[in-house]
Formats: sequence, structure tokens, C-alpha cells
Amino acid sequence: MEAALEILLPKMLRAGVGIEIRQFQCKDELLQRLPQRLNGYAKWLPESTRILVIVDRDDDNCIALKQRLETIAVAAGLGTKSKPLSGRVIVINRVAIEELEAWFFGDWAAVRQAYGRVDPNTPAKAAYRNPDGVLGGTWEAIEREMQKRGYFSSGLRKVEFARSVAQHMDPSVNGSQSFCSLRDALQAL
Repeated sequence: MEAALEILLPKMLRAGVGIEIRQFQCKDELLQRLPQRLNGYAKWLPESTRILVIVDRDDDNCIALKQRLETIAVAAGLGTKSKPLSGRVIVINRVAIEELEAWFFGDWAAVRQAYGRVDPNTPAKAAYRNPDGVLGGTWEAIEREMQKRGYFSSGLRKVEFARSVAQHMDPSVNGSQSFCSLRDALQAL
């Protein structure tokens, strides 16, 4: 996700907006450390700073996971999009459904630009029409589609794939609802 966001965030934010990405080893680590980190940020954040928290849904209940993120932010005294404090939104919480790779299914043209032999009809297949509804794991599905065309025979190299595809992505045309939710929240700020 970090590799993709380094490329995608500048495309979605206005010129001159700086970004810093803090990554965690896994979702469990993020959820464990987030309360302490947000409490620390609440004590010194400059007025213009905003925090974006993105986590893969995986097998979690999306609504419960998002509520957990919202509760953590508000407990730290930082307003969220759904619960602004003193009229301010500091934290934007977003859940990538099911995983980040759904965003790549949402912009298959970018995948084709990076990997020209992939099947151009993949998004028309019933299993992939809804990028956020791909069953059985989106990264596994991406891997299968790539391997069918001779890429990543020893397994999907996620960081390489994310960088290669993200540089071709056009945020305005992505068909993933979870990606559009992120994009729209950033634009609203």
C-alpha cells in the first residue's frame, strides 16, 4: 500500500501538499499502536495537518472496522469526517475493500499500461465487474490474471506491481468504490 500511495496521493492532492507515510507491519500492529500514536499527534499537530488512516478490510466487518478507527481517533481528541470535533476534521479513516488490489481491478487500463499482455476483457468477467466484490482474495485474483499472461510465475511481487500500476492510474476513473471513497474524502478537504 505504501508503494502505491507514494504515487497516488500526489495525484489526488493539490500541488504543494506534503505527505509522510507511516507504515505498519500488519493491520493488527496498526490497530494496536494507533491509539497511542493519535494521542501523541493530538498534542502537537500543526493546524494544517491531516491524518489519513487506511487499512485493508480483509475478512473483517467493514462497518465495525471503520467504527473502531473512528472511536480511536475521537478518543484521542481528533475529529473525523463522520464525527468532527469543534467543526474540524483531522483524521480520515478509510477501509480498502477487500484489499488494496481491488483498486487495481478498478483501473484495469493502468494494469494494461504496466503489463501489456494482460487480458483487456478481465473487467467484463462476472468475477471482476465489481472490483470491491472479488471473492477469494483480490491479490490472489490479480496474481492469477497476471500468471495467465506470463507475469510473476514465481508469485506476485506486490510492491513492484503496486509501483508499476500506480504510476499509470487515473484517480478520476477508478471503478473501486473504496478507492473512490478515499479520493472523494481527500478532495472534500
